[in-house]
Amino acid sequence: MDLRAELLKSIWYAFTALDVEKSGKVSKSQLKVLSHNLYTVLCIPHDPVALEEHFRDDDDGPVSSQGYMPYLNKYILDKVEEGAFVKENFDELCWTLTAKKNYKPDRNGNSVVSHQDAFKLWCLFNFLSEDKYPLVMVPDEVEYLLKKICTAMNVELNSCELDDYLSQEPQGQGGLTVWQFLDMVNSRRFLRGINQEAISMAVEEVYQEVIEDVLKQARNPHGYLWKKGQLRRNWSERWFMLKPSVLSYYMSEERKEKKGSIALDKNCCVEVLPDRDGKRCMFCVKTSSRTYEMSASDTRQRQEWTLAIQMAIRLQAEGKKSLHKDLKQKRREQREQREQRRAAKEEETQRLKQLQEEKERKLQELELLKEAQRQAEILLQEEEQRRRQQHEEMQRTLEIQLQEAEQARASMQAEMVLKEAEAERQRKRILELEEMQKCLQEALQQEVKARQDEEAVRYAQARLLAEEEEKLKQLMKLKEEQEEYIIKTQLEKQVLKQEMENKNKCLEEAQKQLEEVRVNRQRVDQDVMAAQRKLRQASTNVKHWNVQMNRLMHPIGPGDKRTNVSGGGFTGYQPLLSQRDSSIK
Repeated sequence: MDLRAELLKSIWYAFTALDVEKSGKVSKSQLKVLSHNLYTVLCIPHDPVALEEHFRDDDDGPVSSQGYMPYLNKYILDKVEEGAFVKENFDELCWTLTAKKNYKPDRNGNSVVSHQDAFKLWCLFNFLSEDKYPLVMVPDEVEYLLKKICTAMNVELNSCELDDYLSQEPQGQGGLTVWQFLDMVNSRRFLRGINQEAISMAVEEVYQEVIEDVLKQARNPHGYLWKKGQLRRNWSERWFMLKPSVLSYYMSEERKEKKGSIALDKNCCVEVLPDRDGKRCMFCVKTSSRTYEMSASDTRQRQEWTLAIQMAIRLQAEGKKSLHKDLKQKRREQREQREQRRAAKEEETQRLKQLQEEKERKLQELELLKEAQRQAEILLQEEEQRRRQQHEEMQRTLEIQLQEAEQARASMQAEMVLKEAEAERQRKRILELEEMQKCLQEALQQEVKARQDEEAVRYAQARLLAEEEEKLKQLMKLKEEQEEYIIKTQLEKQVLKQEMENKNKCLEEAQKQLEEVRVNRQRVDQDVMAAQRKLRQASTNVKHWNVQMNRLMHPIGPGDKRTNVSGGGFTGYQPLLSQRDSSIK
C-alpha cells in the first residue's frame, strides 16, 4: 500500500465526517478549511490563490467526493513527499474530525480503551483494512489484530468466541467497520479481567510495530542494552529501537533525547561476540563504515535482537520498506487464493450440479423419447394393421370380381355351346325334308331368340367392358395410392419396403389377372364372331334348304322352265323368309 492510498483512507473518514446529511456532498467552506489543514499537517506550501479559486462561493452548491478528488490529487497529494511530514499528526487531524461524529465511548468512563488508544486502533484498522470504500476489515484481519494485542499482553485469544461474535454481528461489504471494531473492543468480550493500562501498553506496542515499523525495542522487564562508545570506548546503557532501515538508540524509553542511529542496508551483518571486558551476551552490528558492539542482559535477549536485526537487513536486501506491509500483502494474497479456491470449488460444485441436472433432464428426455417411440410404434403397428386389412379387403374384392368374371365367361361358353348345339339341330332339321315345314317356324323363332341372345351377349360384353374400365380405374387409383404410400413411408422405416414390394407383387398379379380377363374378353369376342359366322352360315343354309324345299314341293314338269320353278314355287313361305333375312341383317 503506497503513501497516497494510506493518506486517502484517513481523508475519506474526514470527508464523510463533514457530510452531515449523508448525501455524499460537503459544503465548499468546510472543504476549504479541511484543505487548509491538510496543507499544514502535510507540510505543503500553501496556495491561497488556487484554494480560493477552487472553493469560491457560487451557485454550484456542495461538492461530492468525486468533485473534490481532482483538487485533492493536483494540489495536495501530488505535492506530498514521504518523510517531509509527521504522519501521526496527519492521522490525528482526520481522527479528530471523524471521532467527534462517529466514536461514542462509554460516558460513564467504563470504556476499555482510552481516546488515544482508540486513535491508535483506528490507525491500525486503516492499515489492515481493504483498499475499497467504504473501508472495512475482513474477519481474518480482525482476528490477526486481536491476536497481536493479546500476544503483547501474554493472553490467548478465544477464537471460537470471536467467530461466534463475527457470525452474529451484521457485516457490510464482507467485514467490520472501524466503529463496529471499536465497539467490540470496548465491550470487554475478549479482554475480560485485563486492566486499561495493560491494554494501553499492548495497543502502543502493536501500534509501534505495525504503524511505525518498529521491529524490536527494549522492554523494561529485560532492561536496556549496553553499547560501547567509539571514541571513549566506554559502555553506556541505551534504549534501542529497531526499524527496517535504522537502529536508533536513546537515553531513555521516553525517546526524548536521541543519542544516535545505525543505518542498515543489505551490506550490514550481525555477529555474536564472546564475553570480555566484564560484559556478557555480547554481539555486534557491522556496517560498511563501522562496527557497533552491544551487550544484552541475557542470552535470550541477545538472540531476539540478533534475529530482529537480521530480519531488518534481509528486508533491506529484498527492497522492502515495511515488514507488516509485506505480511499484509501475503495474507491478502493467501485470502485471495483461498477465495479463488473456494470460488473454483463452488464453481466446480455448481458445474457438477448443472451436469447432474443436465443428466437428469436428458434421462427424462430419453424416457419421453422412448415413450414417444413406443407410442409411435404402436400407432405404426395399428396403421400397418389397418392398411393390411384394407389391402386384404381389396384383394378379396378383386378375387370376387375375378370369380364373377370367370363365372360370366363360363356362362358365355355354356351359351355358345348351347348355340352350337342348336345350330347343329337346325342343320339336322333342314336335312330332314319331311319335318322341315313343321320345324321352320320353330327354327325361325329360335333364330330370333339367338339374335336376342346375341344382343344380350353384346350387352353383357358392354357391361363387362364398363366393369373392366371401372376396375382399371380402381387399379390405377390403387397404384397411385401405393406410390404415395411408398413415397410417404420410404423415409420412416426400411421394414416397410418389403411390404411395399409384396403389395407391388399383388398389384402385378392383379394386373396379370386383368390381362387374363382382357384375353378372356378377346376370346369371348372371337367366340361371338364365330357364333355370328355360324349364324350367317346357318342363315345361308336355311336359304339353301328353302330353295331345295321349293324345288321339292313343285316338281319340274316337261317343258317347264327353270325360272318358273324357282320363281313360282313355295310362295307361301316367301314373306317369312324375307322377314328372317332382314332380322339377321
